[in-house]
Amino acid sequence: MKANSNVAVIASLVSETSRAAILTVLLDGRFHAASELAYMAGIQPQTASFHLAKMVNANVVAVEKQGRHRYYGIRNQEVAQVMESLLSLAPPAQIKSLRQASEDKALRYARTCYDHLAGSIGVQLTNALLRAGILREDKEGFAVTEDGEDFFASFQIDLEQVKKKRRSFSHKCLDWSERRHHLAGALGNALLEKLLEVNWVQRLPNTRAIKITSEGKRGFKEVFSLDVEDEQG
Repeated sequence: MKANSNVAVIASLVSETSRAAILTVLLDGRFHAASELAYMAGIQPQTASFHLAKMVNANVVAVEKQGRHRYYGIRNQEVAQVMESLLSLAPPAQIKSLRQASEDKALRYARTCYDHLAGSIGVQLTNALLRAGILREDKEGFAVTEDGEDFFASFQIDLEQVKKKRRSFSHKCLDWSERRHHLAGALGNALLEKLLEVNWVQRLPNTRAIKITSEGKRGFKEVFSLDVEDEQG
């Protein structure tokens, strides 16, 4: 059987610096205009549009149209997982300013990985769920225990609805900054959405970094026995 050479198409997409920068920005799980992506990637809008068209054609990036405007986002969890894995292999970015140092510190502490929580807080939360017997590790990634079913019900997360989503339920995602696993999949997304809903965490503009609120500090301590400090940079 002839080897599938189409993998070279995807490899060439992420090997180009500007496209890699755009995809990294899109790991926040949100849709952005081309001009916004150009600004955050440090390239010209025309250059961003050129690269985005290539990635849309390769089914790596999705586009949504609203009137005359177009917004771009990572197509699915699988693409995001590949990007996060590549980031775990990549050498650390060179820090050239105090602003970059602050941004890097915030991202390493708490961020979104497409649609779930990552960074130090993501790994700590996953470990807390394992210690409490809410999750257990298995060959597929993570599984919810009987105690876990009771916990998620009390936390107002409907596991039956989460399981109906056409995607992985709860798998391990290798965290690029921690070099350890955090909870991903539909359950990881449901948990992040609940944390946003109860205002324990907040999204920040123009970054993947996540802010832990004062309510979140109390909640993480009371529910998960986690001492969360403000390390947003």
